[in-house]
Amino acid sequence: MNQRPARRPAPRPPEGTPAPAELARMARSGLAGAARVAHWADAALGPGSDGATADGKATLSDASAESAAEELGLTVAQVRADWDTARLAGLVEVHGDSARPGWRLRAWDRDDSAVLRGWVALFDAWSLAHAEPAEFEPAAVAEVVSAMPQVLSFLQLSAGPVPVEQLLDLLGQRVTELRTERCEVPYDTENGTGTAKPLAALRSADADPADHAAAEDPAPADEAELAPLLDWSLHALASVGALTYGDGQATLTPLGSWAVWVKLEQICVAAQSPAGNIEVAAEEMLRGCAQLRPNAARAEYRAWLAARPVGGAVTELIDAARGEDALLRGLAFEALRVVGAPAEPDVRAVVDEPTLRPYALLWLAEHDGIDPEDAHEVLTREEATWLWVDTAAAVADHGEAPLLVRHLESALQPTVPALLDEVRAVGHPRTVQVLVALAAAHPDPALAKAVRRAAFQVHTGG
Repeated sequence: MNQRPARRPAPRPPEGTPAPAELARMARSGLAGAARVAHWADAALGPGSDGATADGKATLSDASAESAAEELGLTVAQVRADWDTARLAGLVEVHGDSARPGWRLRAWDRDDSAVLRGWVALFDAWSLAHAEPAEFEPAAVAEVVSAMPQVLSFLQLSAGPVPVEQLLDLLGQRVTELRTERCEVPYDTENGTGTAKPLAALRSADADPADHAAAEDPAPADEAELAPLLDWSLHALASVGALTYGDGQATLTPLGSWAVWVKLEQICVAAQSPAGNIEVAAEEMLRGCAQLRPNAARAEYRAWLAARPVGGAVTELIDAARGEDALLRGLAFEALRVVGAPAEPDVRAVVDEPTLRPYALLWLAEHDGIDPEDAHEVLTREEATWLWVDTAAAVADHGEAPLLVRHLESALQPTVPALLDEVRAVGHPRTVQVLVALAAAHPDPALAKAVRRAAFQVHTGG
């Protein structure tokens, strides 16, 4: 009973993978042009400068592109290419007609993990970094983009050059699988009221025999049509430094091999979700974590995050934090601590929202290196009191009476009358409910009476 379960050992990258410092050096080298343009934008296109972008969009304006080309000794085409790369790698952020450096640029020279995160962001956006030719059908492009992770996994496992013919065969198989998975055939069309059945359902033992006749296999992928799409995909991945492509074969670079391995490890982490909340929305996941111990909850956060893009996950967590349940608010920011640096822009953006401000300030303080035990010092007295009420609301809704009484001891105010005065002043929407619950839970009749009186005064506007 006293033995702790064995921890899963930290996964080690495949033998021959360069050390993180060497991988970061490669990433810095590959993104040197993008970083240079991002530094130029930081100095030339910040708030108060002339329009950085065309029509408020992320495309660099002609004047800005020409100015950068002249100052950096580049062509306009090179500036635009490096600008687009910097945006995809998170080195520069565009807001309206001004640009500001991303957090990765601030940490570019001192933080290898920030550099690698930036390169992985570019790797994830390979299909945007090298636009497909206009003659390609959008649906065909989407199929190939969806199928490429399997091709990249095969390249990673091969650990060497792979003939394009072999990759084309694999791509064709995967595209055919994708078409089969989503194929739907209409039924009951005689009266025009039919809906669609998936192909797998039409083939099941319980399906209507008449439906089997309609359930034809989708056309297999045509290699002649896929060949130019594969060629575009490999050129796009080569343009971001994920692989080398030539002489009829493709080979992952050390960076590309490492990135694919990281993605495969994330899938493994997601598959080991201890509480099975991977596929649910953030709010439901947080509710599922409410009864877990801190370490188990963090494992669940990691699994949930590994199964979805970071940007969307952060947005979901912040939306959950905006709800009425104070417990979910606290848990959402615990999950954002697991996200780490990529969540900084979104957390900083909500600092001015009264409901989230104390949580955001504490998160940012810890992110900046302040000891968690001292982070509360960044809050004003009013913000700390508001947070105390919000936490008390979470305890009142989900905890037991003794926990609420113990929470009273964590208040900054030296006396209960001082606490009640400041609680009334901060205007938290749950103040009355918190005070009523505290009065009902506290064993001291005199103190409970004073708390009830305060609750009544808040309720009546006194």
